[in-house]
Amino acid sequence: MTPPRHLFEYTVLRVVPRVERGESINAGVLLYCQALDYLGSRVRLDRERLFALDPSADPDAIERALRSVADVCAAAEGAGPAADEDIGRRFRWLAAPRSTVVQPGPIHTGLTADPDAEADHLLALLVAPVTGTPPG
Repeated sequence: MTPPRHLFEYTVLRVVPRVERGESINAGVLLYCQALDYLGSRVRLDRERLFALDPSADPDAIERALRSVADVCAAAEGAGPAADEDIGRRFRWLAAPRSTVVQPGPIHTGLTADPDAEADHLLALLVAPVTGTPPG
C-alpha cells in the first residue's frame, strides 16, 4: 500500500552576488509540510559557478548567510528571534522576498510522503550541478 502523500511548499534559495545585475545561482531549498509538522533546508554553494558570475564574490560570507538561513529554519540556538516562531511562520519569513545576496525564489507546491527525502531530491534536482553530456 502506498503511504499517504501530503501537500508541501518549497522555495529555492538563490545567490545573487551582484544584486544590481540580477544574475543568480541556486544554492539551497526550504521545504515546509504543515500536515507532517516539517520544516527543513538543504544548502550547497557551488563556488565555481559563483565565481563565474562574480570573480570578486566572498564565498565564505555567502556560505555564512546560507548557514544562517538553515539555522533559522532548524530553530538552532542563537539563530535569533525568527527561530523562535512556529514552523509555518518561520517558513513564511524565510520565503519572503529580499533584495540581499541570498534570496528566496517563488513558492511552489507538491505532494510527498517523506518531506526529508523530498528536500534531498529537490537539492539534487534544482541546486546540484547538472551532469551529463549536452545534446548536439
